[in-house]
Amino acid sequence: MKSRIALLCAAGVMSACSAHPDPIIDEKGVDMAKYQRDLEECREYSGDVNVAEGAAKGAAVGAAVGAAVGAIFGEADQGAGVGAAKGGTQSGVQNKNTKEKVVKNCLRGRGYRVLN
Repeated sequence: MKSRIALLCAAGVMSACSAHPDPIIDEKGVDMAKYQRDLEECREYSGDVNVAEGAAKGAAVGAAVGAAVGAIFGEADQGAGVGAAKGGTQSGVQNKNTKEKVVKNCLRGRGYRVLN
């Protein structure tokens, strides 16, 4: 059961990371070589957002809530598994979105017009 939960959480985090879209900017008047350097620096800043740690915390909270709800129906183990999978995936997606916001805000701060 625990290995299934870990696998579901890992899959959720991996899918969150793989969907990392690049920012779309207005390229008019932009030195694209400078933009690429700025983009890489901004991505480094977004590395401070720990997606895996957030997903693990979300899974732990989800497992606790799921176990409590499952206990009411006599299925605490199943409730914990479902809660862990949902909490881990949800936290992973939220942290991925935070990473994207960090990159886009960083680029805006450097004067780029981010369109998405």
